[in-house]
Amino acid sequence: MADTPLNLNAVPRSKMRARHWLVIFSFFFAVVAPTAVAWWYLWERASPRYVSTVGFSVRTEEVGSAIEMLGGIAELSGSSGSDTEILYNFIQSQELVSQVQKDLDLRGIWAKGDPDRDPIFAYHPPGSIEDLVQYWRRMVKVYNDGNGLLELHVQAFTPEDAHAIAQMIYEDSSEMINRLSAIAREDATKYAREELDQAVIRLKEARETLTRFRNRTQIVDPSASVQSQMGLLSSLQLQLAETLIDLDLIKLTASGQDPRVAQLERRVSVIEDRMRQEREKLGFGSGLGDNEGSNAFADLVGEFERLSVDRQFAEQSYTAALAAYDAATAEARRQSRYLAAHVRPTLAESPEHPQRYKLLGLVVLFSFLIWAILVLAGYALRDRS
Repeated sequence: MADTPLNLNAVPRSKMRARHWLVIFSFFFAVVAPTAVAWWYLWERASPRYVSTVGFSVRTEEVGSAIEMLGGIAELSGSSGSDTEILYNFIQSQELVSQVQKDLDLRGIWAKGDPDRDPIFAYHPPGSIEDLVQYWRRMVKVYNDGNGLLELHVQAFTPEDAHAIAQMIYEDSSEMINRLSAIAREDATKYAREELDQAVIRLKEARETLTRFRNRTQIVDPSASVQSQMGLLSSLQLQLAETLIDLDLIKLTASGQDPRVAQLERRVSVIEDRMRQEREKLGFGSGLGDNEGSNAFADLVGEFERLSVDRQFAEQSYTAALAAYDAATAEARRQSRYLAAHVRPTLAESPEHPQRYKLLGLVVLFSFLIWAILVLAGYALRDRS
């Protein structure tokens, strides 16, 4: 059986149809044109941006006692995760942006990118504080490695501006950490200081009350006055006894007209008068039945003893409160937080942004994906119809 010759003219040629031209046109419109525009903008209009890098962490220094230091069990330093999170949020806060704006004029610095020539990457002044904060979060990137270390990348249109902003952020952050440490120390010593203030007031009142008592009674120490007066009374009683014995002896051997009898009787009278006066000074009264003076002086001594006890108690309370305050202050000083920079703010020599090839590649990739998805979706709808 002979082979049948193949007729090449029987297969129709494929022709370019409208949908094919539409796919090609859409490729140029959705992929080639955006890529060309992105290339032109990145290389012709985008302003170069310089980056200053700074790395730091919040350290907590705990200085133990001398015994702990000798034993080698004191923890010298460590980092606090909560402090790192606080600092992370502070760097992105409106408070810090306002402070740096006040010190460095951020609007003027970031407007150097010429928003008329580079409207995408440059800042458009003046703008509200919310606009400035939003642009700040584009230009200031904070990275937390999870171990308490923060790394900061600050962008600006000149190396000096980027370095100045990074330095200002570090200084303001350090001031904020110092402020937190001061607040922590204040809270730690607040109760002890209140107790100390109350003890000081109590001691002042006790001393003033005792001083008013001494001014009113003209007695510095009733106990010492009693001992002195009692010694004088004992001496007078001894002299009175000796004089009475001499008087009795003379009366036994001499007549009643003897002048020595009258002299001794006058001596006895003088001694008794002096004893009565001294008793009145002490408030003992003039006789055995007179207890009014005795009770008054006893009340005086009791009041003095009560005031003395109040003063002693106030002094002991003040000493204890002062010791507690010193202990609380020392304990608060044992935990001191500070900001430690392991990378000081750097000064760039060449721009790092915009990353032209990376951005151009992303534009090509996403443009092609969008175009491909739209074309596939179009063909899928066509097949269903």
